[in-house]
Amino acid sequence: MAWGLFHEIGRKIIHITILVVLAVYFFIEGSLGKQIALLFLVGLLIVFLVLEYFRLELNWRMPFFSEFIRPKEQNRMYGVIYFLSATIISLAVFDPKIALAALLMTTFGDMVAALVGKRYGTTLIYRNKTWAGFFAEMIMNLFVGFFVLTNVPGYIYIVLGMAFTATIVETLVDELDDNLLIPLFSGFAGQIILFSL
Repeated sequence: MAWGLFHEIGRKIIHITILVVLAVYFFIEGSLGKQIALLFLVGLLIVFLVLEYFRLELNWRMPFFSEFIRPKEQNRMYGVIYFLSATIISLAVFDPKIALAALLMTTFGDMVAALVGKRYGTTLIYRNKTWAGFFAEMIMNLFVGFFVLTNVPGYIYIVLGMAFTATIVETLVDELDDNLLIPLFSGFAGQIILFSL
């Protein structure tokens, strides 16, 4: 079956579930503390690692989710593993607003780049990435950054640095998993800019 726009939309809808995970994380953090909230995320990561064990080691076909696994992910770990790992690292290491911005740039920037690039992209910028996807992602990353980081001192520099970093990483990465790289690289850039202000 060809990987089409329908599958990409379904995959991106699954990615939006990170909003639920983040909401639960912040609720637990506010109620029980950061350590317990991070343990919740690690527990969730372990659940997905067990599911990946069944899928990859025992060839178990997961209902519904199997439809949205890209062909290149058939024999390697699914992006949710990398994204949960990046979520844990980001929330443990970066300023909470920078971590949130990095994770939302990954979610929404990647989603917009893929959907716009597949639908309207005709001119390639690098490998299978298009100019349309690049600009759509940059705009979305800037929007997310300004929405999340407005009250942070020097936010304009942080937003520009994070949005640019996230967009460049998404554009240049094909084989490595962008669900891990985008939050780490953009969050690191944002944190360094915050420290330097």
